[in-house]
Amino acid sequence: MRIVLALDKFKGTLTALQACQAVQQGLQRSLPNATFAIHPVADGGDGTVDALAACIKGQRPRVRVWNPLKSANVDADFLLAGETAYLEMAAASGLVLLTKGERDPLHATTYGTGQVIQAALDHGAQQVVVGLGGSATNDGGTGIAQALGFRFLDSSSIELHDLPSELAKLTTIEPPRELPNITWTALADVTNPLLGENGATAVYGPQKGVTASTHQQLEDGLAHLANVVKRDLNVDFRDAPGAGAAGGCAFGLMSFFGAVLRPGFEFLAEMSGLEAAIASADLVITGEGLLDSQTLSGKAPAGVAAMAKRLGTPVAAIGGDIVSSDRGTLRKVFQTLVALTDAVHIEEALTNAEVILQDQAELLGQSLRHQRY
Repeated sequence: MRIVLALDKFKGTLTALQACQAVQQGLQRSLPNATFAIHPVADGGDGTVDALAACIKGQRPRVRVWNPLKSANVDADFLLAGETAYLEMAAASGLVLLTKGERDPLHATTYGTGQVIQAALDHGAQQVVVGLGGSATNDGGTGIAQALGFRFLDSSSIELHDLPSELAKLTTIEPPRELPNITWTALADVTNPLLGENGATAVYGPQKGVTASTHQQLEDGLAHLANVVKRDLNVDFRDAPGAGAAGGCAFGLMSFFGAVLRPGFEFLAEMSGLEAAIASADLVITGEGLLDSQTLSGKAPAGVAAMAKRLGTPVAAIGGDIVSSDRGTLRKVFQTLVALTDAVHIEEALTNAEVILQDQAELLGQSLRHQRY
């Protein structure tokens, strides 16, 4: 039996590669004659660089940058392969860097991500690929732009430094004298526009700390930014599918740097040769830390399942936990569902994820021996 292992991270416990390896170790106990192909997956969020590093050889330079609130420095790395730098917003501007009480989208900035990009340019990068998921920000990418030389000025030509809270004061955008002559790619698996009921603030703001009292200020700030961008830079991406990704960072990368927006899972799958592997497999196993109805809305396991269905390959999914009320919906996509919490309480699953994942994979392998693929 040929099995492709294409799991995403188990957030807070295992990287995508570690999850794939744990599943392989468990399956080998019950399916000793099976062959395996490991293809860690991601959707552009945290874990994207780790997944890419599993299939691309390169260096992992580390740089000290500002966290989302500029209240502390954090160490963020990127993958440098030849002249291409791969990085993820979550490393410098991510929710994972703040406690729930610290979340403050009025003042959170993507500046630290811009510092990572500058470090990549200093290392000679000519292509920059940015994963946009997991951000703590709603600044329309202005922080990245500031870190790379853009100036956002008020009516007195004084530079604004507390964006996005001061976006209402924005009068002029002043680009740097010379923009980096590089190719930009932004990765996101959402199609939300910048503004409106399906936009960045409305859909993704609440998890970042947007409240009823701050929602309108942030929404109006992004709308004003889009107007000034249109006037000063002569581009208008506010309605482009995906512009609302990462608090409008996709909009900013497209507007300030001419970035091309691509689906994160599609990009990762292409880089790793996932489609060819699934086409020649008898079974593909995917999964992530939590499987629920949201898994089917653009997340990597759903991408794996769609690819497997198109290629006629059965697919199983393993999650750290599975929302009980969503199992019926998930079974329409995944022929087999397994959760670590089928065997242990959630606390133990989080504490001892690798061993329990191996054990659950072994049980899955035992059941597969009685099925024909």
